[in-house]
Amino acid sequence: MLYAFLISIGTASPWPVVLACALGVLFSVLGSTRSRQLALALGFPLSLWLSGAAPVPSWAWLAPLVLALLIYPMRSWRDAPLFPTPLLALCEVPRHVPLPSGAAVLDAGCGLGDGLRALRVAYPEARFFGIETSWPLRVMAAIRCPWATIRQGDIWREDWHSYDLVYLFQRPESMDRAVLKARAELKPGAWLVSLEFVAAAIEPTAVVYVGGDRPVWMYQQPFQFVADRKARNKTGRRPGP
Repeated sequence: MLYAFLISIGTASPWPVVLACALGVLFSVLGSTRSRQLALALGFPLSLWLSGAAPVPSWAWLAPLVLALLIYPMRSWRDAPLFPTPLLALCEVPRHVPLPSGAAVLDAGCGLGDGLRALRVAYPEARFFGIETSWPLRVMAAIRCPWATIRQGDIWREDWHSYDLVYLFQRPESMDRAVLKARAELKPGAWLVSLEFVAAAIEPTAVVYVGGDRPVWMYQQPFQFVADRKARNKTGRRPGP
């Protein structure tokens, strides 16, 4: 529709193609997996090319590619795809995770800011921080969440020592790494909260279900490792270092 509109008002080539491709790339952030994001980003340019509906200069194909790399830097592909946290997903967390007024809360991998907005509903008196690899997403999150401090960066290089709660909506494959980082950096009494994906290596302090089927896992530092519990159950005492 954007392409047809730009053609109808006489926009000079190749801008109708470039802008329509860019729009598809921007909307690709709504895809729940990398393959869906790729399909959304490439759907319009591929269909236009296959249809032969318009001559497209070779350099014009670089525009959506550059924009896609800005939104999805290569180093971010090992982490979770962009998928928004429902606004009310964390409402039950404060019953199990009480935080003082002014507590520092981090959304590690904040995307467009949906997790920050859900955290604010749960903890209206907290101080909010976000970190995001993609600078276009960071900019959009900052616009949507002006009350939060949002930086561009790598969540795995961010120091978690100063936070009272770190929120994750990652991939199952990332959780072991998150546990190791949280164990090394979270201060005693701080919390790690994960939507949907369990940290299998440690015992949850509490778990609640959103809509009856989406778990929110809560872990308090110092963590109790599952292997330690099994060893205690077997020997009747805590294992040595």
